[in-house]
Amino acid sequence: MKYGCIGEKLGHSFSREIHQRLADYTYELKELSPAELRPFMEERAFSAINVTIPYKQDVIPYLSEISPQAGAIGAVNTIVNRDGALCGYNTDFFGMRALLNRAGFRLRGKKVLILGSGGTSRTARAVAEDLGAAETIVVSRSGRNGVPYEEARNLHEDARFLINTTPCGMFPNLRAAPLDPADFPALEGVADAVYNPLRTELALRARELGIPAVCGLYMLVAQAAYAAEYFLDRKIAPEKIEEVYRGIFREKQNLVLTGMPGSGKTTVGQRLARQLGRKFLDTDVLIEERAGLPPAEIILREGEVAFREWESTVIREEAAPLTGCVIATGGGAVLRDENIRELRRNGRIYFIDRPPELIAPTKDRPLSSSREQLEKRYRERYPRYCETADCKISPAMEIEAVCQKILEDMNGENTCD
Repeated sequence: MKYGCIGEKLGHSFSREIHQRLADYTYELKELSPAELRPFMEERAFSAINVTIPYKQDVIPYLSEISPQAGAIGAVNTIVNRDGALCGYNTDFFGMRALLNRAGFRLRGKKVLILGSGGTSRTARAVAEDLGAAETIVVSRSGRNGVPYEEARNLHEDARFLINTTPCGMFPNLRAAPLDPADFPALEGVADAVYNPLRTELALRARELGIPAVCGLYMLVAQAAYAAEYFLDRKIAPEKIEEVYRGIFREKQNLVLTGMPGSGKTTVGQRLARQLGRKFLDTDVLIEERAGLPPAEIILREGEVAFREWESTVIREEAAPLTGCVIATGGGAVLRDENIRELRRNGRIYFIDRPPELIAPTKDRPLSSSREQLEKRYRERYPRYCETADCKISPAMEIEAVCQKILEDMNGENTCD
């Protein structure tokens, strides 16, 4: 391996894609068990590597040299092999600082809670202090390396910023959050180092409270750029970092289509998927595959409530955790808050607003099988469609125009998460 990343679990890492866009080299992901770390480091059969969880501290004894910054933090995420001498650096510091600055978070004179006590926690603390935080409080489950979570809630509810450095909320445990931002009424911002999903549970809860929140994809790209500078001994332009971030974000973000039954979600979704080379999912099809019955039959036999349970299950377990897909939802999927939250983890929601006079009622849709029912459902659901959408597609547009509108929005400025 010439260039790459070592860690214990790398199956859902974005690092290969990021590095190969930043510079022209092959970047490998190498999973190592704790027992494999020592022989790998002693062999030194690489030019330069990144190091991720859980080895950012474990690699230090194998280094001939460590940068002052990495030494002060006590964690290394970049190692360069210089004629057999391993030199360690910490580019997470620059990535974290870039994330906070890009979000406009002003830490000077403020109290900052840092969740977690590992290597990234040390980095976050160093960044917070560098940005002038008045007080940094480390919060850990045991409380051995900081204060326990209960104490943080009781004694530090005046905290202005939260920085999560734990893996809590990382794929596949998407619905986990290390704490509830509602317990900290003075919060001005939340930053989460987790980048998969694109929006963590912690970030979603913060945003629901009106608190600005960012997740770790930009940090990942920025630290990778600084690592690449060490790899290649040359500078990466700041605009390249932004370009790579936006490109990765667009490719990983799902396109989620909502709207009335018969509004063209499946047709639009299939066309978009073909154009973009993406996987297409229809939640109604997923329900039929799992339940063994089409949605109409479930509604007629078991009722609408039972059908909505099936719908929430497939959204939560099969559609929302994926990235880079086009997802067509059922007409009533927007009715449950839990569905919207799940779809927003990795997705941008497009409401295809086709008016009822342009939709033909059909017998295979029990909840809108007549003109009267269809118009009633449209009136009932319209406010919900609008409030849950990130982008509304104007009424009566042709299929091709709808696709073009979505592509224009996708390639616009909506990636500033």
